[in-house]
Amino acid sequence: MGTTHPSILDRPVPEPRWPALLAMVSVALMNFALPKSLVIGPTWLVAVLAVGLLVPALISHRTGRYDAAKWLSYAGLGVVTASMVVSLVLLVAGLMSHKETPSQLLLSATLLWVSNILVFASWYWRLDAGGPHMREKRRTHTAGAFLFPQMTLDPGLRKEMCEHNWRPGFMDYLFLAFNTSTAFSPTDVPVLSRWAKGLMMLQAFVSLATLALLAARAVNIL
Repeated sequence: MGTTHPSILDRPVPEPRWPALLAMVSVALMNFALPKSLVIGPTWLVAVLAVGLLVPALISHRTGRYDAAKWLSYAGLGVVTASMVVSLVLLVAGLMSHKETPSQLLLSATLLWVSNILVFASWYWRLDAGGPHMREKRRTHTAGAFLFPQMTLDPGLRKEMCEHNWRPGFMDYLFLAFNTSTAFSPTDVPVLSRWAKGLMMLQAFVSLATLALLAARAVNIL
């Protein structure tokens, strides 16, 4: 008898990086739509810095330099995170001084709310269980900062459902971040680690503050 080789379906499939890259580029490009008063420096600065860090990160990953890819990705994500926080602070300051028109306020709050979702989804994706590269090295996802529904299934049932090699992808973390910003809770994904609980509280606070400020301004307009 010949050696039995594992089925191609049993082999973990590398996770695509383009959804996370697209999310970060989208956040950087939102600076162009924000009023100039909510952006420090040229509107193109954040986009240039983010792309300048994330493209080398992608190249480093392709060439097997995983540590360099990880730290370049952290730096790129840090840039867009800092940009979002600065814009939110400037939005609050502008709200108090009534510098923004109602249409500018609505647009700015919406863009920052969406940015909040994309930024924190990216952090969850990059940090959970050692990040995407470390998750790819495991045959299946059984431990991490979040308890996804697939992780609670019986191993036999997971195999019957062809989910025995399941690992969370960027869409799973995006769904988690969206729920946190809308329901202010993780809904169907319990949080297990303290760092993840801290990040989710921060995300919910940013989302609540953005919506509360927008509601307060709307009441003043009426």
